[in-house]
Amino acid sequence: MKTRALIVDDDPNLSRLAGVILEKTNLYEVRIESQAMRALAVAREFKPHIVLLDVDMPGRDGGEVAKDIRADPTLSQTRILFLTGLVSKGEAGDRALVSGGSHFLPKPVEPAVLLQTVARLLQDP
Repeated sequence: MKTRALIVDDDPNLSRLAGVILEKTNLYEVRIESQAMRALAVAREFKPHIVLLDVDMPGRDGGEVAKDIRADPTLSQTRILFLTGLVSKGEAGDRALVSGGSHFLPKPVEPAVLLQTVARLLQDP
């Protein structure tokens, strides 16, 4: 059984790129949602193991979407990885930044860093 990954980002190019990176490993089943307002409903239906979540989206920001996911009893154990243009690659280096217990990767995502970070988050208890 493949690991389910939900990508929520209003940038279709980044969403497709992240999806292809994950799918090429043949380990992940990917679903993409471009509207933050629909993210919780899609997550409830898809039941992802991990959500790659843009921080800055129209309508609702990634923090609000993450709060909804964490508050849902059926999704509370879902891992969340924030993708953001608000942190530079220079600030993050070649690993995810951690703030308040949340993990952040700068855009554009580096394929190897994305795969390593997702794998690490899925292994953490």
